[in-house]
Amino acid sequence: MSFNARVSYTANGSTNTFSFSFPYILTSHVKAFVNGVEDTNITFPTASSVQLSSTPANGAVVLIQRITPSDARLVDFQDGSVLTSADLDRSADQNFFISQETSDDVASKLGLDANDRFDANNKRIINVANPTDAQDAVTKHYLENTWLSPTDKSNINLVAGISGIATLASNNANINTVATNIANVNAVGNDIAKVIETANDLQEAVSEIDVVATNIANVNLVGADIANVNTVATNVSAVNNFGAQYKVSANAPSNPNEGTLWFDTTNDIMKVYDGSAFANAGSSVNGTSGRFKYIATANQTTFSGASHSDTGGATLVYDSGFIDVFKNGVHLDPSDFTATNGSSVVLDVGCSANDEIFILTFGTFQIASFSATAITSDTLASARLPVVPVTKGGTGLSSVSGQAGKALIVNSGATGFELANASSAEVYGFIKSFTATTVEYTVTVQSVGGANKYFINGEQQPTLELLEGNTYVFNYPSGHPFKFSTTSNGSHAGGSEYTTGVTHNSSTQVTIVVASGAPTLYYYCSLHSGMGAQANTPVPANNTLQVITTNQGQDNITNAQYNSFTDTLFSASGFTFSLNSSGSLIATI
Repeated sequence: MSFNARVSYTANGSTNTFSFSFPYILTSHVKAFVNGVEDTNITFPTASSVQLSSTPANGAVVLIQRITPSDARLVDFQDGSVLTSADLDRSADQNFFISQETSDDVASKLGLDANDRFDANNKRIINVANPTDAQDAVTKHYLENTWLSPTDKSNINLVAGISGIATLASNNANINTVATNIANVNAVGNDIAKVIETANDLQEAVSEIDVVATNIANVNLVGADIANVNTVATNVSAVNNFGAQYKVSANAPSNPNEGTLWFDTTNDIMKVYDGSAFANAGSSVNGTSGRFKYIATANQTTFSGASHSDTGGATLVYDSGFIDVFKNGVHLDPSDFTATNGSSVVLDVGCSANDEIFILTFGTFQIASFSATAITSDTLASARLPVVPVTKGGTGLSSVSGQAGKALIVNSGATGFELANASSAEVYGFIKSFTATTVEYTVTVQSVGGANKYFINGEQQPTLELLEGNTYVFNYPSGHPFKFSTTSNGSHAGGSEYTTGVTHNSSTQVTIVVASGAPTLYYYCSLHSGMGAQANTPVPANNTLQVITTNQGQDNITNAQYNSFTDTLFSASGFTFSLNSSGSLIATI
C-alpha cells in the first residue's frame, strides 16, 4: 500500500540510514520508529534521509513518518502585516500535510474490500478478546488452549490411561534434548570403547583427566597459542642450536664455537666469540635505532606499545639512557619524564588532547680500529691534510696571512680562496604585498523560534569578513539556496542577487571571489526570508614580505632600485624582520 507521508523498511542489521521522498516543513516533524518505539535522537545526513542513533537489529520494522502539528498554526497572520509567499506556502503546506497524514491514518486501518470483507492487508491482528458468540473470531491461543472437540478429549483420556505415558510426559524435556542431540548420541555410541576408557581413568586414584582439569588454564593457554607451539616443534633443532649458542652467565662459557653469544652479567655487556676470543658485540658509540610517534589524549602521561602509522606502527623499545623525547617539537629535559623499563615513557605532566609525542631511541654499533696510513683510496677528510688543496676547496697554502679591512672570498674561477675588499654595509630592500587565500565554510540550517536560520561553522547568522581578492567556498543544504545581494534579506526585501565573482558549483555549493572595490554584501536564502546576515568586504592588509639584498659588497644602490622598495635598510650586521598583523615591517638589528 502506498502512503503520502510514511515509508517503512525491514532492517538488515547493518544499515542505520533510511531515505524518504515526502516533503516536510521542519525536520522536527519527521519521526522515526523501530518496532513501534520512537528514536528521538535521529539526524539528517541529507534533506531526504534520516540516520538513527543506533543500527536496528535484522528483521526489525523501521517506520519513517511525517507528523505535522495540528494543535497550533505554524503561521499567525497579523492585521497590517506583509503577506509573503513563504508564509502563505507554510500555512497552506501545514493544512495540506495534515490532510495527507489523516488520509494515511485512514488507509492504514482495517477496512472493507470490494466484496464487503474486512482485509488486514497481510498484517497481524493483535489484542483480540476471547470469543463469546457463535460467529466471533477465534485466536490462536484460544484454539490451542481452550477449545477441543469431544473426540479430541476422548483421545487425550485414552492416551493418559496408557502405562508409561505419564513417565514420558514428565521427562519430555530430556527426551527432546536427546532428540536434538541425536548426532552426538550416535557419535558416543560409535566411540563407546573410548568412553569406557575415560570412565575407567576417572576411577583411578590419580586420574590423568583430573590432572588436566586442575591445570585447564595452562591447557587453554597452550591451545590458544598452538600455532606457535607447532612452529617450535617443527624448528626444535634450531631452538636447541640457539640454546647451545647463546649463554647468560658471570663467567665465559667453556668450549665455545665461533659465533657463540655470551651476555656477561658481571659487566652487563653482550659478547661474541670470534674463533679465538670473546669480543664486545657493541660499544659506547651510539647511533639512531628507532623513531616512534604518539598522538596524546587529554591528561595522558604514559606512552607505550604500537606507535603512529607515520612511524610504521612499531612497538616502543629502547635502552635506558639512550632516548630523546619531544612534545609538539620541543625537546624535553630528562627530568621531565621517566624512561627506565625499556618499553614505556612516563611524562611528569599530563598532555592536552592531540599533543604530538615523538620518541627517538638509540642503539649501539662498533667501528673497528684502523690506521690512517692504511687508506689507499676514496676521499680523505681535509682535516687530515697539512695543506688543503684547491681541488678540495682549500687555498692551496699552508697558511693565509690576514690584512686589515680584507675578507677571504672564493676566487672568480671557483677553484680556491683569495683576499678581497670587505663591504662596510649591506643594503636590504623590502617589498610588501598581499597573497590571496581560499577559505571554506560549512553552512547548516536550524529552527530558531519556529523559523529557519543559517548557521555558519556552528554560529547563528554571523557577520562575515570577506577580504578583497580572497576566495570563499560555502557548502549549504540543498533545500536552502545560499546567495548574495547588496540589499539586506535580498529578494525578500526587493533586492536582487549579486553575481560578480560568484559561481554556483552545485545545488549545495557556491564560490565567491571577492572583487576589488566590492560593496557591502548580504547573504540570504532565496526560498525563505530572514535566514541570513551581513558580509563585509574590507581591503586586506599586506601579508607577504619579499626581501632583496645587494650582496657582493655593494655599498650603493640606484634610484630605480630604491624606488622599487617599500622599505630600505642598511646594516653592517645581521638582523631579523617580519610583518605584524597590520602589515607593517618590524626589523630588529
